Formats: sequence, C-alpha cells, structure tokens
Amino acid sequence: MTRIDATFARLAAARRKAFVAYIMAGDPDAATTLALMRGMPAAGVDVIELGHPFTDPMADGPTIQSAGQRALAGGQTMDRTLDLVRAFRAGDAATPVVLMGYYNPIHSRGVARFLAEAREAGIDGLIVVDLPPEEDAELCLPAQAAGLAFIRLATPTTDDRRLPRVLRNTSGFVYYVSITGITGAAAARAAEVGPEVARIKASTALPVVVGFGIASPEAAEAIAGVADGAVVGSAIVGRIGEGRPVAEVLAFVAGLAAGAHRS
Repeated sequence: MTRIDATFARLAAARRKAFVAYIMAGDPDAATTLALMRGMPAAGVDVIELGHPFTDPMADGPTIQSAGQRALAGGQTMDRTLDLVRAFRAGDAATPVVLMGYYNPIHSRGVARFLAEAREAGIDGLIVVDLPPEEDAELCLPAQAAGLAFIRLATPTTDDRRLPRVLRNTSGFVYYVSITGITGAAAARAAEVGPEVARIKASTALPVVVGFGIASPEAAEAIAGVADGAVVGSAIVGRIGEGRPVAEVLAFVAGLAAGAHRS
C-alpha cells in the first residue's frame, strides 16, 4: 500500500475528507518551499502537491505561472526539486507527496532515470497534465511499475464515452477539475461539482478529489462535502507570491484544512 492509499484509507475509516495543498517547488526559493512542506502536516494537510516549474504551462493560471517563473529565475531544476523531497522525507516518512507538472522536464531527463530518482527521493505519485491516456505507455505504465501512482485529471468536458479511458490506468486518486479553464480562473460550485463526482465514483473505487476554484475555508468545506477531498493551490501560492511569512501562509493553510475536515 502506498502512502497515498494508506492516507485515504485512514481518512475513510475516520469518516474524514482529505485536504490537499499545492505549492510550487523553489518559489520563491528552496528554503521557503521546504519550510512550508515541513509545516503542512501540522497545519492539517493530508497530501502535499508539489509543482515543478516549466516554461510553457498549459493548465496554470497567472498566479501559478508567476510562481513557476519565480522558481525558474531562482535556478530551480529537477535536481533541486528532488532534493527538496529528500530533505522533507528526512523528517516525515508518512505524508504523501505528489509531483505535479508537465512531461517535457521528465522526458528531457529520461523516463527511467526520473522514475528511479523520484522513487528514491520519496515521491508517491505524479500528475502530468499534458499526457493523455493514449500515451500511457510513455510514462503512466512505467510509473506504476516503479511503484508511483499516476493520478489522472477528469474535467467537466470528460463525458461518459471518454471517462472509462481516463480511469483505466489511473491510481492513487482521481483529480476532478471543477471548472473549464485554467487554475484560479473561477469559483467552484458544489451544486455543479457534486453530480459530476457521483458520476465518476460510479465508475471507480478510487477517491475523487476536487481542485481549481477553491479559495476559502468555506469553499473547501462545501466542495469536500460532495467529494472525497479538496485541493487548494492558487490561493496559497498567491500569498507566497505576496511575500507573506511562512507562519502566515501556514495559518491560512490550516484554516483551509479545517474547512475541508469539517465537511
């Protein structure tokens, strides 16, 4: 059982929803990222979603694009991202870490090398938004063979004909994108999300976690109430971009986590 599986099993046994927090590796520097990662479990974060910066993101809104540019300007590389996870793992062997990003940096490094290093560093799963199911042999299947979950995104445009293909090789959990568009572009609405989550859960035993458009404890509570958990990224990353102290960012994260856990 992976850390992701164990975490969702524990939460399900406690009848509790998951809270997933996203931050960008190296934004604004590695020390800040590591301090945030180390503080997140105590703030109530169940799964850490760590973004790896890429020059040409296709799913990220302005807030996360800016975070990626700051990280790249500061010299963030895949080596440094893996080192962050290693440093986090030195003090935390339980909290799942999911690496989110794009395929180009992985392809450039070499799939076999990347997967071996990711596994050794302590990464538990991958979200690679620009690899569709038709390309599963490229990374998804090798990742699962290496012991890493491959988390797939479903969206409001994933119809009943497309959904089985999306779910076929998904593992860890399903990430439902609550809106059509980029991160941070609109607010998620529980009344619209709930039926979509139910539709997905009718076809899979995996947890379904909802992200995009969640920016407050109240929104996290409402969305987690119709899913297995909530993901918040832009609202956290925006505060990092404003230069807020680590303690202040973590206090905001704790409020979001409390909202999700109340549902």
